[in-house]
Amino acid sequence: MTSMILYVPKMNCASCVAKIEGAFAKLAPGPSGENVDARVNLGEKQVLINGEITSELAISTVASAGYDSELVLDAKLASESKVKEENIEYRTRIIQSSLGLGLGVPMMLWGLLGGEMMVNSPSQQLLWGGMGLITLVLLITTGGHFYQGMWRALKAGSANMDTLIVLGTTSAWLYSMIVVLMPGGFPAEARHVYFEASVMILGLINLGHALELRAKGKTGEAVQRLIGLQSTTAIRVTDSGDEEVEIAFIKIGDRLRLKPGDRVALDGEVLSGHSQLNESMLTGEPVPVNKSVGDTLSAGTVNGNGSLIFGVTAGLNDTRLAKIIELVQQAQTSKLPIGRLTDKISAYFVPIVVLIALAASFIWFMAGPAPQLSHALIVLTSVLIIACPCALGLATPMSIMVSVGRAAKMGVLIKNGEALQTASKVSCVVLDKTGTITIGRPLVTDIQLASGNNSIDAPDRIETLLTSVASLEQHSEHPLADAMLSEAKSRKLPLVEPEQFTNYQGKGIVGVVDGRQLTVGNMELMKMQSVHDIDALENEVIEFAEMGKTPVFVALEGALTAVIAITDPLKPDAFDAISALKKSGKRVILLSGDNQKTANAVAKQVGIEEVIAGVLPEQKQQHIIDLKSSGEIVAMVGDGINDAPALVSADVGIAMGDGTQVAIESADLTFLSGRLSVLADTFSLASASMRNIKQNLFGAFIYNSLGIPIAAGVLFPFTGMLLSPVIAGGAMALSSLTVVTNANRLRHQKLN
Repeated sequence: MTSMILYVPKMNCASCVAKIEGAFAKLAPGPSGENVDARVNLGEKQVLINGEITSELAISTVASAGYDSELVLDAKLASESKVKEENIEYRTRIIQSSLGLGLGVPMMLWGLLGGEMMVNSPSQQLLWGGMGLITLVLLITTGGHFYQGMWRALKAGSANMDTLIVLGTTSAWLYSMIVVLMPGGFPAEARHVYFEASVMILGLINLGHALELRAKGKTGEAVQRLIGLQSTTAIRVTDSGDEEVEIAFIKIGDRLRLKPGDRVALDGEVLSGHSQLNESMLTGEPVPVNKSVGDTLSAGTVNGNGSLIFGVTAGLNDTRLAKIIELVQQAQTSKLPIGRLTDKISAYFVPIVVLIALAASFIWFMAGPAPQLSHALIVLTSVLIIACPCALGLATPMSIMVSVGRAAKMGVLIKNGEALQTASKVSCVVLDKTGTITIGRPLVTDIQLASGNNSIDAPDRIETLLTSVASLEQHSEHPLADAMLSEAKSRKLPLVEPEQFTNYQGKGIVGVVDGRQLTVGNMELMKMQSVHDIDALENEVIEFAEMGKTPVFVALEGALTAVIAITDPLKPDAFDAISALKKSGKRVILLSGDNQKTANAVAKQVGIEEVIAGVLPEQKQQHIIDLKSSGEIVAMVGDGINDAPALVSADVGIAMGDGTQVAIESADLTFLSGRLSVLADTFSLASASMRNIKQNLFGAFIYNSLGIPIAAGVLFPFTGMLLSPVIAGGAMALSSLTVVTNANRLRHQKLN
């Protein structure tokens, strides 16, 4: 499956989104039977495409919807190019707005201050004819992009926002020019000209677009910041010396030199040197991280005062930073259930509005008070202009862009917008213990031998046993295995390769080391393997559990030999994080594969009352399903392979970023730093985001629902006035700006 991004510079409204996504939906399935998935990011003017499709076909598909596009090959260059283009467009819109308002405002003031706006004499014909020609020039110069947009849509057999603007402003200009050229063909009271309306509308809409561009630029700041972290060059270490090269030409395995203050160009592993790196731009964690030989480096992080040489382990598009940028962009283009109604409405909105405008103006022409023709024109123009669905199309994507971007700054990756919506409704938070509430780096605290072979001194027996256990555990991915390996390493014990190895998920491992069968795991595994004398160390096990330590049983040749006590220190922010969750009304449950006493001890330290312990991976999943069946909206937080089924089954799966790749891929949200303190903030941000989206949608729907009838003249019988097309244009521009500004409030929203 291929993945690509297209930049569509002329895409600017909800109907554009619907047409482009609709064009891809019509494509025939690929060779493997899969449909092409195309998602539009209106704020970034990009289309993210996944599926069996060539770039040529993708570009032609966008063209069939009436838009030119180009393939994004380098995200950083594309981002810089987009910023430059938007700055140019901003200046252009300001100039166009100044020209339109510069002519329109004096003409409008002329009329308001008692100046003649009617054509009743040859001199007035000459005067207004000249103004009409000047207005025509401004229509072309300040509104040319609207005409181009309408023409592209017409060629594609559709209509868009530009269609409404062009129809409205051109109708006003044409009516006025016909009055100037043939005043005798109109009743005296209908010889009014509306040149000021045409240029004022374009001036106001261009001003609105300029301000909207500025506001949109802020919504995309998070992605721009991430893209800005990507380096363009690096110093490669070669046999002939150092050389500066573009990162596109660097291969996996190349050695790169990282000087003090430099940014890491590509993911890698430290080969020599020692330094501290600032990883806050990726994880949100402000404390620098020590790096030495064997440690991993992430592209985009910044070196401190030390100097390092590291080997490249990932290409430009496969770095952790590149994956983060991709995830953020995908989340920003995702569709929320609450926003899908908008897409459906937008697809039919423009033609329906044109019909409403024509019907309303016809009614005014046939049954309205004098001057009927003039009133009909005002209604036609006002309805077309005020009904532009810009605000409706921006309501959801702008809020998603800001929310996902702010979450990224917090060190939280959101895979899709739907997860954001679900997270806002979470009522129950289920937490794994190891690596979630604890730091995930367990330590061996005690090794208690069973009575028996006393011919060997205890220290020697312990080291012999630990050598065998660590040799077997080096093939395990369980965090407890790391503790035993670290203990063996600290004692400088030589490890051997086991002759046999079998992993029993959630229970432990069985294998053969130096010709002897070794069983290492929990009590359930001991019983399953028919280990005898399993109660020999019962008192010690109880004592360990009461202290919050996890007992690991070790059996040699079918007989219990020892119990290794392992503890995993709590994360410093665990207690405060769980307190914040409870304060926000969330039900908090500890779900652990550990024994009940150990889990209870940990839960007590962090303030959790509900504990479900001693569960296997499939049982974890079943507990999540049971909680959902009871009516809870469940968020599961975990970090290991054994958490993956539960993460998938939860309404919202949350993975700790320092956990396994399987857990991260199974989750809807990922905490890059592993800090629990952002958990409550994430739920708070999700709730704030949904409120913001609902505010935007409510405002947009109310705007169009009230604006169209008012523009059609429903208040005329009560007020004797019709809505001016100029006011309609200003209201339309203001509605879009309001939506974008409201979405930007999320950037500074107070959480919790």
